[in-house]
Amino acid sequence: MRAPKTISAALFALAFGAVATLPAQAVFAQNKLDSTAKKVGNKTASIAVKGAMAITDKIYKGKEGPNGETVYINKKDKKYIVDEKGKKVYLKPSQIHNKKE
Repeated sequence: MRAPKTISAALFALAFGAVATLPAQAVFAQNKLDSTAKKVGNKTASIAVKGAMAITDKIYKGKEGPNGETVYINKKDKKYIVDEKGKKVYLKPSQIHNKKE
């Protein structure tokens, strides 16, 4: 009669272990989903801001930012780039250089 108790205890432990790991897997999947959604949101914001800036502000022809980004000039003659999150990053004159051909 010991065998059924051992088997039932083993099955209980197995079921408890499986149930305990499901929330951890769900949290991992949620974190992955959150980071992907954040990347998509940042890219969308960046594209939207760049499109709006191309219309409202001037593009600095023949010049580029520190990493080859498009440089924009606003109404107050300040030069800036748009980062990967869609935010304006104002540049110092030393950060702007001629475009590489």
